[in-house]
Amino acid sequence: SSSQTITGNFANVIHGLNANHLTDQVIQRSKRMILDTLGVGLLGTSTEVCHKVAEYSKIYSSDISSTIWGHLDFRLPPLYAAFVNGVAVHSMDFDDTWHPATHPSGAVLPAVIALAEAFPQEKKISGLNLLLAFNVGIEVQGRLLRFSSEARNIPKRY
Repeated sequence: SSSQTITGNFANVIHGLNANHLTDQVIQRSKRMILDTLGVGLLGTSTEVCHKVAEYSKIYSSDISSTIWGHLDFRLPPLYAAFVNGVAVHSMDFDDTWHPATHPSGAVLPAVIALAEAFPQEKKISGLNLLLAFNVGIEVQGRLLRFSSEARNIPKRY
């Protein structure tokens, strides 16, 4: 309808995405992005800032937990696992970028993996649905950047 809000329209587009929208090229590229992000994140677990946020996050506990990358015995609630792993990914600023300036995978992958790990065993999501969630996250980030006049002005500010 003509009364559809921008936010409502955006939500409908995102909600309508499914695994059939993942072309072979998108799957291959997103697998490469994921592998790169995991590699940078594992390297980043050795940084001082990552150690600080991991120590800070230890005060939070939950029955539902997700892994801190590189430390299989260290688990946190999904929100904090995503935070610590996201800091690890971005801590040396080697994570992927695109224009307008952003680091797409470092924001999306830690959240998607932390949530996927938190599902109970009988409701585990498939690898294809994990790829879908990752790509939806990247798509949301890209569209929000396109809507943002602040993001468009970043190159002029530097």
